[in-house]
Amino acid sequence: VPPVESGGGLVQPGGSLKLSCAPSQRMDDIYTIDWYRQVPGRERALVAQYRRGDGPEDTVKGRFVISRDNAKNTVSLQINNLKPEDTAVYVCKVNSRMGPAWGQGIQVTVSS
Repeated sequence: VPPVESGGGLVQPGGSLKLSCAPSQRMDDIYTIDWYRQVPGRERALVAQYRRGDGPEDTVKGRFVISRDNAKNTVSLQINNLKPEDTAVYVCKVNSRMGPAWGQGIQVTVSS
């Protein structure tokens, strides 16, 4: 079962947004949860990765914060100080002992 992303939308430059990825697998069965972003005409790019055993929160590349919520069984990606170039479809990929599973993706648009 593919993971489900939520939290996208339209945000003004300088704002923040928190995306969530809800996998169907238990966290104990998951090796990594990856956040990618896809811009038309460009290759899908890895933005951040949660690995089993990581702490509850980790800052990646300064503006991106990846965190785990055990109670909700989700991994979230917060993007701070959003820029127009962050506009993309953000896709969650779950790597577990059952194999890889891609979400449908969620649109994030940064515009004034």
